[in-house]
Amino acid sequence: MIKIMHRLIRMTGKYKKSIRASYITSFFKGCLMKMPLMLSFLMIKYFMEGTMDKKTCLIFGIILAASVLLQAGFEHLTNILQSSAGYKVFANMRIRLGDHLRKLPMGYFTEGNIGKISSILSTDMVFIEENCMGVLSELVSFIISQALMILMMFYMDIRLGLLSLFVVLVFFVVGNLMLRHTMEHSRKKQEYSESLTNEVLDFAEGMGIIKAYNLLGENSKKLTDEFEKNCQESIAFEVDYTPWSRALHLTYGIGTSLVLIACAYLFHNGMISNVYMVGMAQFLFDLFSAVKSYYSQMARLTVTSASLDRIEALFAEKEMPDTGKEKLPDSASENGKVAAIEYDDVTFGYTEKDVLKHVSFKVKNGEMCALVGPSGGGKSTIASLLARFWDIGEGKILVNGKDIRNVPMGDLMDHISMVFQRVYLFQDTIYNNIAMARPHASKEEVYEAARKARCYDFIMALPDGFDTVIGEGGASLSGGEKQRISIARCILKDAPIVILDEATASVDADNERAIQEAISELCRNKTLLVIAHRLKTIKDADQILVVSDGNIIERGSHDELLSENGMYARMVTLQSGT
Repeated sequence: MIKIMHRLIRMTGKYKKSIRASYITSFFKGCLMKMPLMLSFLMIKYFMEGTMDKKTCLIFGIILAASVLLQAGFEHLTNILQSSAGYKVFANMRIRLGDHLRKLPMGYFTEGNIGKISSILSTDMVFIEENCMGVLSELVSFIISQALMILMMFYMDIRLGLLSLFVVLVFFVVGNLMLRHTMEHSRKKQEYSESLTNEVLDFAEGMGIIKAYNLLGENSKKLTDEFEKNCQESIAFEVDYTPWSRALHLTYGIGTSLVLIACAYLFHNGMISNVYMVGMAQFLFDLFSAVKSYYSQMARLTVTSASLDRIEALFAEKEMPDTGKEKLPDSASENGKVAAIEYDDVTFGYTEKDVLKHVSFKVKNGEMCALVGPSGGGKSTIASLLARFWDIGEGKILVNGKDIRNVPMGDLMDHISMVFQRVYLFQDTIYNNIAMARPHASKEEVYEAARKARCYDFIMALPDGFDTVIGEGGASLSGGEKQRISIARCILKDAPIVILDEATASVDADNERAIQEAISELCRNKTLLVIAHRLKTIKDADQILVVSDGNIIERGSHDELLSENGMYARMVTLQSGT
């Protein structure tokens, strides 16, 4: 229990002082919680001994009222110091997590971890934030209250004090055994929650395919099975926890009975006075309530421990190194001695198997380099490595003569724009989706970028124009419209290097012309690395690289490659239908 509390405190960072300060207020709150009981015992003692008078009664009343008011005051301070700090802690933690995720290699997001991230954000963090940060002060109050009750028992009679202390020790033994047994179920419970989140996301994202192929029943069954597993694990958790909860209640009942029997025995034999017997009757049912309440938080804290394990594991994922200090020049040298882009003997694999093998090529400033070849050959990998979505295994990638690993990530990304086939737009206004490329751009600059991207007219035709809020992922727009907005974003960014996954490959003919015009605006005076699907669009490329099985097997201009009569020539023949 103390270990879990320590882990919670450790993660509070700069709010640690507030949390620790709340222990002081919790200490006083714990003392004051038992003040009415102790005062009432003293009042009964004075009455039974015949020493109570008006003045003493008034003093007791003032002390009692003051203790109640002070308890409320200390509780309020505790909430300010701790509970509010808990929300701030997790607000900052979510921001830290976003920054951490931004620095992870893209491979992490393609290995089925989206459900884990969603589960941690929506389940683990929320659970701790809402259920456990405020519990810390309560636990301190419970410990102080229980200690005061035991001391009161020693004050009444040392034998009753020892018996009460023994019962509390039994509570600790039973409680710690319960902690061990429920911890494993807590971990499984959170793992099943993650699995369920994964399945829900898959089901929602694949709804179009599910309906198109009439797979609703089959996929619904998979989702239902996940709900059933989650339900069964939750029930198993409760089944495992309930006997221990009963054991705690039995310990409470038996311990209370033992103290009552011992007290009656001592009173019967004249070992304690009638005053202490009445006082004992008054304290009895509150004697072990604090330690009972302490362990009633056990289920929440075991789930908290499992949630902390998952949160810490996510933060422990290795980030891409971003320790570069070199300044990236704005452009390559004009004399051509330094290329805008250079791959020098690059080898890379997502796992132990190499996907690219000793790839080398140069792209001069202002040139267009096209990557073509069969699917899975490595074209997209080459482009992704330029943006440092992953780090290479061997060799070097240079931009304007600088190894990209020696350049700060932010500086590198300021020099690169990317347009991919699969466009993602955020659930925000169209204006903000474009302006995110350069947040300090003026409104006229954003509008001008939209005009160049051939999307200004259709945006203005929408009910709220640029203030129209689009659905998550751009769901409320057509594919061509989303593509043009993404190009407007890149035009506004005005980066000297453009990575282009041919944007017209999956759009209709009506949109193709507008997108081609938008791309022409984007690519003017830029260095281009193009992943080409329609070969007719790259006839004028300065160089074409044919990539197959992780190797560059052909390179040259369109005419040079046709004359070689190799893979490129066969691809052109197949696409032209001749």
